[in-house]
Amino acid sequence: MAIEIRIPTPLRTLTNNEEIVKVEAADAATVAAAIGVLQTRFPGIQERLLDDKGEVRRFVNVYVNEEDIRFLQFQATPLKDGDQISIIPAIAGG
Repeated sequence: MAIEIRIPTPLRTLTNNEEIVKVEAADAATVAAAIGVLQTRFPGIQERLLDDKGEVRRFVNVYVNEEDIRFLQFQATPLKDGDQISIIPAIAGG
């Protein structure tokens, strides 16, 4: 079993239009490690997710199994086989 990362439509151009990217749990023990795996496979995606300080950008929401990582352990949130990460860009409107 693997960890599934759901990629939002605006970022799919970076993932060869893959909606779900699977990574091995052994390679992604935390959310930060999973983002690192994404960056290795799809160069340029990390800069769209993280700011210059390495923190998740304000307008990007990351969930592990439907729980916001801001209410867990941020990027240090541990992952295990079968977990799902959802990357959701914030939408502003008026």
